Amino acid sequence: MKQINFFCEDVKLTIKNKTQIKNWIFQVIKQYNCRPQTINYIFCSDDYLREVNKQYLDHDYYTDIITFDQAETEGDVAGDLYISIDRIQDNANELAVSFEQELHRVLIHGVLHLIGYDDLTDEGETEMRQLEDQALALLVF
Repeated sequence: MKQINFFCEDVKLTIKNKTQIKNWIFQVIKQYNCRPQTINYIFCSDDYLREVNKQYLDHDYYTDIITFDQAETEGDVAGDLYISIDRIQDNANELAVSFEQELHRVLIHGVLHLIGYDDLTDEGETEMRQLEDQALALLVF
């Protein structure tokens, strides 16, 4: 059953245009000939996400997103995506973009990870940015 959920842990966040964002995410997933399943976005603080990072990945640093793939079948896109609202705000300020624009980029960044892309190399990071830009161009309110 395809479903996108938004949860908040230790932060408050109101997602604007929730229905359009969900439809956009489904549209992007289908472009890759994948099947959307349940995707949970969990919004939290820097400190919360750092603890998740330490506990599950043995990394002791801040990050904007951690993606846990929950797909049971090849081609399915499902997972839990933890997003630091603090990092989103800092990145938005640093990049001189709106909070919403950076949030949308990170939302789709996590989906691209679930589809199978990574940004562990310079080439992978460049490809991810291009794919994010292509996906963001489809988001219309």
